[in-house]
Amino acid sequence: MSRKGRRLMLIGIALAVVACAAGLTLFALRGSVSLFMTPTEVAERPLSAGARLRIGGLVKEGSVIKPDAKTITFAVTDTNKDVAVTYTGIVPDLFREGQGVVVEGVIEAPSRLRADSVLAKHDENYMPREVADSLKKQGVWQGAEPSSKSSPARP
Repeated sequence: MSRKGRRLMLIGIALAVVACAAGLTLFALRGSVSLFMTPTEVAERPLSAGARLRIGGLVKEGSVIKPDAKTITFAVTDTNKDVAVTYTGIVPDLFREGQGVVVEGVIEAPSRLRADSVLAKHDENYMPREVADSLKKQGVWQGAEPSSKSSPARP
């Protein structure tokens, strides 16, 4: 076999190995590609205790209970199903009832999660000042003026 033939065979084998590795990686990650699950998806899936996942939704109105200074319990809802969450730590400043959250933690029981992180999301009206300015220049801005607190001023 010539040098050119050996080189082509080596390149072909390397490409086959890379393709197999990529295929196996995508196959392994097929169930966890989404950023978070909704409470309805959690209720529909058979999850065992100890499974780690992220749940996103709204903090259910009237569900926030603070038994002590560090622990908080609340329900995350998608208006269809609820998941009870227990979190020990300091919640973000934007955390409140009716606000969007993403919680990450471990399933303790069906529809019960022990969270180790809570992320509060901005509402849908949030718009960084730079984006709002760009939309105004294009003539497509339809919202209210962005507050000066939404984005720090650039020097």
